[in-house]
Amino acid sequence: MSSDLGTIVVLAGGLSHERDVSLRSGRRVAQALRDRGHHVVESDVNASLADLLTSTDDPVVFPVLHGGDGEDGSLRQVLDLFGVPYVGSTGPASRRAFDKSIATALLDVPTPEQVALPNSVFRELGAKALVEAVTERLGLPLMVKPSRSGSALGCTKVTSTAGLPGAMVAAYAYGEMAVLERFIEGTEVAVSVVDVGDGPRALPAVEIRPRSGVYDYTARYTAGETRFICPAELSDEVAAGCAEIALRVHEQLGLRDLSRTDIVVGADGPVFIETNVSPGMTETSLLPLGAEAEGEDFGELCVALVRQAYRRGPSDLKE
Repeated sequence: MSSDLGTIVVLAGGLSHERDVSLRSGRRVAQALRDRGHHVVESDVNASLADLLTSTDDPVVFPVLHGGDGEDGSLRQVLDLFGVPYVGSTGPASRRAFDKSIATALLDVPTPEQVALPNSVFRELGAKALVEAVTERLGLPLMVKPSRSGSALGCTKVTSTAGLPGAMVAAYAYGEMAVLERFIEGTEVAVSVVDVGDGPRALPAVEIRPRSGVYDYTARYTAGETRFICPAELSDEVAAGCAEIALRVHEQLGLRDLSRTDIVVGADGPVFIETNVSPGMTETSLLPLGAEAEGEDFGELCVALVRQAYRRGPSDLKE
């Protein structure tokens, strides 16, 4: 079977807490590319990856890794070192987007008031003093989450001061830095942005309605636990506002090819929550749902993203 795109290496798995989801995403992307006549090699991130990249004829990589090395930019800079083109944002841009304590501060869009606290500061200053200061400044309820994690792992909605120390401990289980932000009550939506060479465009917003009321890991990846509505049941004005935020985030963080921005439509309008440079590609993932709602074939979108990366060639280490 011949292909005009060389050998497509789909990277999935890794060692993050989101390994299983990544493997599911990778299998779906790989099969979609194979179904359209392309030569695909699936690979985990392990000691054999370097040999694979150097021995493969004309490789182009489609990373479908979630969390950790897959989204913090480190793996992408390794691909740059090997001179291998890849789908998605560069290492530095990925690093900016992945850390919630950094991304929020860089953006000129509506965001929740936020405080970032390292574990060491939380331990040294004492939970009681910090709980009082945080709740006085941000109020309740709060959302507490790791600054560098995905799939809602380690995230807790806090409705009382008594629940804050436990939520901090849960967040620190996934990293040294925790982010505390004012909880925005409203409608959760996700807006994906894709760019296959004609400029970034926002896909229809996906509205998220978890049965449990909380869009946690179980709600995200268990069939039937969450109802997804696409296009979201928003007014045209609000939907346009959500799309504008997603596009501005994509641009302001210097992202490329694809991203997904999570937004809450509160009483005062859409508010940015976080963005993702390696969106899930499973059957219940939000970017594929948005593409489907626009009438776009998932497999053809994957091919277009790979083709753009292949034509672009290797990224500069400084990009």
